[in-house]
Amino acid sequence: MADVTRSKRTNDAIINVVQDSTIHLEGAPMAMAVPMRRLAGRLRTKRADHVVHGAKTLIAALLTWGIVAPWSPEGRPYMAVATALLMVNASTVYQSVTKATQSVVARVAGLVLALATARLLGPTAGAVAVIAVIAVLAGPRRTADDRLQIASTAVIALAATATDPMGSLVSPALQTLTGAAVGIAVNALILPPLYLNESDSAVRDLARSMGTLLHDMGTGLSRRQLTSNAHNWLHQARNLEKRLTRAEEQVRQADESLRWNTRCVAHTRRKETTFNDTFMALRGVSIQVRGIARTLADNAHDNHAEHHLGHQFLHRYAETLQLAGAAVQAFVESGPATGSPGASARERLRGAIDGALAWHDTMTDMIGRGSLAEPGAWHVYGSLMTDVERLLADLDRADAR
Repeated sequence: MADVTRSKRTNDAIINVVQDSTIHLEGAPMAMAVPMRRLAGRLRTKRADHVVHGAKTLIAALLTWGIVAPWSPEGRPYMAVATALLMVNASTVYQSVTKATQSVVARVAGLVLALATARLLGPTAGAVAVIAVIAVLAGPRRTADDRLQIASTAVIALAATATDPMGSLVSPALQTLTGAAVGIAVNALILPPLYLNESDSAVRDLARSMGTLLHDMGTGLSRRQLTSNAHNWLHQARNLEKRLTRAEEQVRQADESLRWNTRCVAHTRRKETTFNDTFMALRGVSIQVRGIARTLADNAHDNHAEHHLGHQFLHRYAETLQLAGAAVQAFVESGPATGSPGASARERLRGAIDGALAWHDTMTDMIGRGSLAEPGAWHVYGSLMTDVERLLADLDRADAR
């Protein structure tokens, strides 16, 4: 009875995959139009981002000049404007605040260093040498940029300290503080940057790459192309590391862009996903994909004939990989498939996982009964089955959350 139930689940899963494939083939023109619309949307978004970025930069510069010019020496608030531009051009509001803190501390330290050196040595070459040595050696915990900013600020302020010591210290410090405050305010209040779309795109691209590779390996195994394609599959699996790194950077930036972001407070966008949980699941899946590709490549070039995988196992494992590829791609889909408005992404993912698990149960039973050929390859069978089992378990747990 259990075998009959398992066979029914397997047949249903295959029928669903075939139907989905037919639907996608019939909707090929529409499928081609979707990437074009996405590309056009990205171009419009980038153009709008450039316009917003330019407007914010202009507003920060003019506002800072208007606030600081009346009380700055000779009406030239260049340091305040430079600081404001640095803050408003930070990639996130969180970066604006952290950069402002570092900049203010570094510049004040440079001004104090210039004042102390000028009083001891005067505006001489010896004072410049002392500033350089102190800036490099006195702050080992600071970054190279911070030490450079301290030194450059001290050298620029050195000449002014000789004529007006206190004024040369107080005025630049106030300019730096004012410019930082204006830059942060403009960046935080006027369409502060969010990177949710970039995070979404990077994670989806990673999932599509892994799903495509799994499907390609399944198709190749079904066509008995293991020996000819195994090395290429391994190469593609190793190249997933680049996409994984890019997706991780985008997810981190998206999470950071939500911190202290006024758009999140106004529109409760803090609850929106940055694909962080999805990325963590896909990172685990990528390990299993590379493991499968490595095992297949090693087996393809194994000189021991008794270690080669049997055709019956490869045929069934090919079905499993195709279903697993469909499950990975369905994992990041947010809407119904083209031509099947009644099937949600979760339903397609659940169907793909159930179908792959049915194949997994069947192959496990065959290995247990010893009905597969080439029993000397049992360790290879076990490795491949374990990787698929872990892959599906990661997707199942993440989908349940």
